[in-house]
Amino acid sequence: MAFSLSVLALAGGMPSPAQADFFADSKASLLIRNYYYNRDFRQEGGSSTGQSHADEWAQGFILNYESGFTEGALGFGIDAVGMWGIRLDSSPGRAGTGLLPVHNDGDVPNDYGKMGAALKLRYSKSLLRYGTLFPRMPTVMPNETRLFPTYFRGASLVSQEIDGLTLNVGRLTHLIERNSSASEDITMVNKGMEGLDPTDQFDFAGIKYKWSDNLTTAYDYANLDNNYHQHFFTLNHRLPIDGLRSLATDLRFARSSDDGDSNVDNKAINAMFVYKQAAHSFGLGYQKMIGDTGFAYIAGTDPYLVNFAQVNDFANPGEKSWQLRYTYDFATLGIPGLTFMTRYLSGRDIRRVDGSKGEEWERDIYVDYVFQSGLLKNLSLQWRNAVLRNDGSGNDLDENRLIVTYTMPLL
Repeated sequence: MAFSLSVLALAGGMPSPAQADFFADSKASLLIRNYYYNRDFRQEGGSSTGQSHADEWAQGFILNYESGFTEGALGFGIDAVGMWGIRLDSSPGRAGTGLLPVHNDGDVPNDYGKMGAALKLRYSKSLLRYGTLFPRMPTVMPNETRLFPTYFRGASLVSQEIDGLTLNVGRLTHLIERNSSASEDITMVNKGMEGLDPTDQFDFAGIKYKWSDNLTTAYDYANLDNNYHQHFFTLNHRLPIDGLRSLATDLRFARSSDDGDSNVDNKAINAMFVYKQAAHSFGLGYQKMIGDTGFAYIAGTDPYLVNFAQVNDFANPGEKSWQLRYTYDFATLGIPGLTFMTRYLSGRDIRRVDGSKGEEWERDIYVDYVFQSGLLKNLSLQWRNAVLRNDGSGNDLDENRLIVTYTMPLL
């Protein structure tokens, strides 16, 4: 009988113990997202391309699969993701929101899709991945504010062999933009920079240590080949005052310098303090750019800056900016899942190309509700509103986003 079971397992008639762990520990989910995006350009003449507004509506599906690991000292597994986006409303004159692709002739396709997979190898508390990656660290934060997230291809190793200590190292070779199916070389956002080159090599390494439940420090390094080197230091601390009050501190410092023929030269100083009392949170942030250029980061990603808001990053050469933020959690009033946030950011001393100084400001309002129980549990409703104004050297715009998201567990 034992012989017969072994033969069946080898033949695929039934799972072996190793296969059982591989499948039994697997997870799968389907994320369904409906997204409406409207941006009105308020300055005379519209945007730089002559648009008076960008307005699109799209439906997206993201299928995620994460396998377990085979048994043994070395465990093997695979992760996979598939994305399908459908145009509900758009036109060449209203495209460019980042929800849908735009062809060279301005046409917007009816739908688009993409998929990726990553092989993974686990040993003890270390995990090696190769293939499709969604890295999240100060030196590279994929944008997740549209229908689909930006993601990369490459390899990464994360190790947590020592309690409280996390080490990560890796290389990214290609980027897949949030509204594209194509794999591209990696480029960077131009903030007063010269000599930039697309590349297939972004190397990163980081070390993070959790000193206690309330204190974490980290150092991260990155090199976008022939573009820039970056050293990033972070500190996060939470000071409990009593059962209802606390003070959170978020400090960040980044030094970016040239590589190859570029002229990257930037120091970014960031500080954010959030005082929480029961359902109320009050935030105060400050950000300063020092050097010949603005902050260095990969195109298609979000800069890890405290004053990075819905539209603007306040990371231009010489810019100094501050932020006031207020958040309220309606759970205190008996409506769990409902939150409100508003913030105002102001930047000045922007060093323009002609040598003049510029100013800009942004005001955001976020309202979120997540159903907590019943048939609609995990259904999320979001409204995002932003107003951006400057002194005439950039876009003035009003923006609204309506997002409905539902995550359905499959395994």
